[in-house]
Amino acid sequence: MSLDRRNLLQRGLGFAATLWLGGCDQLSAEPWLQQVLGSAEKVNSWLQRRLAGPGSLAREYTEADISRQFKANGSTDPDDPAYRAMAANGFADWRLRIHGLIERPMEFSLAELRAMPARTQITRHDCVEGWSCIGKWTGVPLAALLDQVAPGPRARFAVFHCADRLEQWDDNYYESIDLGEARHPQTILAYEMNGRPLPVPHGAPLRLRVERQLGYKMAKYVMAIELVDSVAHIGGGRGGYWEDRGYEWYAGI
Repeated sequence: MSLDRRNLLQRGLGFAATLWLGGCDQLSAEPWLQQVLGSAEKVNSWLQRRLAGPGSLAREYTEADISRQFKANGSTDPDDPAYRAMAANGFADWRLRIHGLIERPMEFSLAELRAMPARTQITRHDCVEGWSCIGKWTGVPLAALLDQVAPGPRARFAVFHCADRLEQWDDNYYESIDLGEARHPQTILAYEMNGRPLPVPHGAPLRLRVERQLGYKMAKYVMAIELVDSVAHIGGGRGGYWEDRGYEWYAGI
């Protein structure tokens, strides 16, 4: 019998979340268990990458396949005052800052990103909660921006710093991917959804689309991208907002 990797991952994450929310946080803090979980994640990441291959593409769909309704995951209306001021001004004052281990730190306005060569793709968004929707996304390939800022030889990861935070915790959302995934042709910074400017509930003015992974990797309300050699010093040190709370860093589907 063949195993569905997405279902297997969802069941595992659901089990981990049940333990954590059920009061097993003391057990999860045990060093031996952390070592076991970390080792299992590394094996899972290696296996998924071997099965998929570095150049494999997520399935793309047709206009007829686009979902009539597309659920907004996570935050839907950031309450950060600076973000709300930019939203009220149509994001005319918004800038994407790219910094870290790069040769040329840069900032880009939304208009500048829109003026660059774009990619449009119709793909399926798979949420760890078990639902899926198909949407049409247009944006600038992340690889094109990396070419402009020139990552240094030590850079290994791109970290996405966001304007939103979920109500139950005080940390702003963040995510990370390695530079191989960052340069994948379907990894884009989307500013349009279904042919219209990206709406606020879906991450305006800019969200990450990394189509070979689950939805929690696709950071919304992106404000800055930082290139680093390690994620250990960011947030809880596991590479992402939900990863710090028990989810896997490589969320391949």
